[in-house]
Amino acid sequence: MIDAHHHLWDLSVREQPWLTGDQPWATEEELRPLRKSFTVADLETVARPEDVTGTVVVQVLADPAETADLLAIAQHDNIVRAVVGWADLTRPDVADQIAAYRELPGGGRLAGVRHPMLAEPDPDWLARPAVREGLRQLAAAGLCFDLTVFARQLPLSAATARSVPDCVFVLDHLGAPPAEGGDGGAWAAGIADLGRCDNVVCKLSGAHTSPVSAAELRPYYEAALAAFGPDRLMFGSDWPVSSLTAPYAEISGMYRELIVDLPESEQHAILDGTAQRIYRPRPA
Repeated sequence: MIDAHHHLWDLSVREQPWLTGDQPWATEEELRPLRKSFTVADLETVARPEDVTGTVVVQVLADPAETADLLAIAQHDNIVRAVVGWADLTRPDVADQIAAYRELPGGGRLAGVRHPMLAEPDPDWLARPAVREGLRQLAAAGLCFDLTVFARQLPLSAATARSVPDCVFVLDHLGAPPAEGGDGGAWAAGIADLGRCDNVVCKLSGAHTSPVSAAELRPYYEAALAAFGPDRLMFGSDWPVSSLTAPYAEISGMYRELIVDLPESEQHAILDGTAQRIYRPRPA
């Protein structure tokens, strides 16, 4: 199994400012358990028992130094097989930024780029002409773009995917469904629209009810399955952020429970095949 979405950080190397203030999805107090380092060794301790053979580590900070560190981790013989880093898509030299990463140790492990809209002050950032040109340069470099958006930004995400058809977009966290209450109609319409974009895939990640419940998440999973099909869905733990809700094994078990009724080949696509095709993680 490939875990297509998790994070790592070492507070002795780099601060994580987002942990010291309220976020749209959590308060500063709720984030307190994350105010420590989470290393590859920590990841392997929780992921290996769940039959995870490789992972995709995803950036947290808009900082090239963090991406460089993640690439260095991915070059070693450990569970991390690919990196989704960060690049400034508003600059005209995106291709040069990517080329510079590829010259670094582990640079060949760069699989994609992310700029989380959850922390972006401009809600229409994806609509900027400079950003869409940056996405075209990403596509030309053979990289995908992870979409981490609020549900209300799903229509903009679909418009962006259609405007840059050569770029593969990966929707993180099921597009932030209202899994703990709220009107899911707008979310469902947005997911259906994104599913009509052949260049968009979706992660079963980050949409954890508290307490964890496959039954409560099932309507959102079924909407995503109908929109994307198993060949455009992939599993991601969102560890260690998901540990605020439940241990790694419980999160993994919830998603396995959701897909258990699918044919074995379709389960394989969600747990391994889609991530292999999109992120091309290095072999073990």
